[in-house]
Amino acid sequence: MRAFSNLLDSLIYTRSRNAKLKLIADYLTATPDPDRGWAIAALTGTLDIPAVKPGVIRALIESRVDPVLFRMSRDYVGDTAETVALLWPAPALPDDPAPLSLDQAVARLLGLSRSDAPAALAAMLDRLTAEERFALLKMATGALRIGVSARLAKTAFAQAFGVDVEVVEELWHGLTPPYTALFAWAEGRAEAPDTANLPLFRAFMLAQPLEDLRVELDDYAAEWKWDGIRVQLVRAGGATRLYSRAGDDITASFPEVASAFVEDGVLDGELMVRGAAQGIDLGHEGAASFNALQQRLGRKTVSAKMLAEAPAFVRLYDILFDGAEDLRGQPWTARRLRLEAFAARLPPSHFDVSALIDAPDFTALEAMRAGARDAAIEGVMLKRRDSLYVTGRRAGLWYKWKRDPFTADCVMMYAQRGSGRRSSFYSDYTFGCWTTAGDLLPVGKAYSGITDEELKFLDKFVRDHTSARFGPVREVEKSLVLEIAFDSIHLSKRHKSGVAMRFPRIARIRTDKPATEADTIDALKRLVT
Repeated sequence: MRAFSNLLDSLIYTRSRNAKLKLIADYLTATPDPDRGWAIAALTGTLDIPAVKPGVIRALIESRVDPVLFRMSRDYVGDTAETVALLWPAPALPDDPAPLSLDQAVARLLGLSRSDAPAALAAMLDRLTAEERFALLKMATGALRIGVSARLAKTAFAQAFGVDVEVVEELWHGLTPPYTALFAWAEGRAEAPDTANLPLFRAFMLAQPLEDLRVELDDYAAEWKWDGIRVQLVRAGGATRLYSRAGDDITASFPEVASAFVEDGVLDGELMVRGAAQGIDLGHEGAASFNALQQRLGRKTVSAKMLAEAPAFVRLYDILFDGAEDLRGQPWTARRLRLEAFAARLPPSHFDVSALIDAPDFTALEAMRAGARDAAIEGVMLKRRDSLYVTGRRAGLWYKWKRDPFTADCVMMYAQRGSGRRSSFYSDYTFGCWTTAGDLLPVGKAYSGITDEELKFLDKFVRDHTSARFGPVREVEKSLVLEIAFDSIHLSKRHKSGVAMRFPRIARIRTDKPATEADTIDALKRLVT
């Protein structure tokens, strides 16, 4: 645990990407199996310890220290694991207790039932230093938040052993922690694990923002950017999997799509649910807004009623494999023809191909993009016709040209402290708009879009204009207007205001505008597509 805790501590205080890569690589080469396997699983988010939940940790600490002290400390620190690690009382143990290895900790926690977990976790925390307690709790809850993405950790693995990160990525999803076979291959002690007949995830090809660039449509194909979730459909060895962009297996949430995909291959597309057409001819049957899809995300089981009311389908973008044939090394034009042929063998009730936009030039495409306000449209994709399917964002190959955001002037109503480096600031803001009766109702929450200087200004405003406190939340005087940008807005029965914003962020602080002149909820509802 000591080496792992030192790694986490170093990563937290290191901003340089290259320095983080070296820290992880050095740890992986110096640490034996299986500790390093559990560590890389924790860093990539593939370590699942179901017996330890945040509620268990809170109950443990509140039985040992004043609950009010813990909650006030948690509010100030902004992180439960760090707060518990620092507040945990030192037990009367021998001067030099036997060190606890990462493998011992994980093996113990994985073998626990929910009822046994509190006592076993407490016994381990008693044996550790504050730094080791922090590492154990972060690992057990799966919420590291140390500025290391799964891709960065895999890149560090590849650099540590001099192997191709794309090969690591593909092998990864056919293996389970602590990845001893992967380490054996990387160190040249064994052949690569055989994953030929496994429904593996492959890393997605991503797009760069178009920004102010203009391109020639002779070189680039244009298609609509749909507002669902990007998915990968994989069938191999008689099994089908749906993966999210992060590589999470979401098959159980969309069983009707998985059961309909019976052709061996790997496809890239957008998962959506059926909906009414929005009065604009986009070359497709209608798709519902993201808000409709959101009701099904994260569900382990889906009721027959939900399957009927929100039927899912995939709008296909690209093909990576046709059967066992790898097509990623072929240009987009060739892959598009193979995709259309592959899709013709799939049931149209669950699959269609994203239509190309027929525009004579970029100026015409610009006008079409400006006029597309369908609920399921996010913007336009531009794909170089000769582009291979390569992972990550590569300059000049694919561009995303998102439609211009909506904006609304809203009044700040509540604020809460942030997490991590923002834990000392009130940085999460709830804002509202006016009803016809003159009441403010919350319409969204945002924490992004502001500079460090603006954060300090807003934090001071919250502290100087607090009117009430509700635990960690402060209610403020309704006098400050924030201009909020958002991608779309949808009707919502779950919100008192009746609307829900998609990706709200703070565009600017309107100190020039009185709160009484902020927008109304009726005005927001007129923006619903």
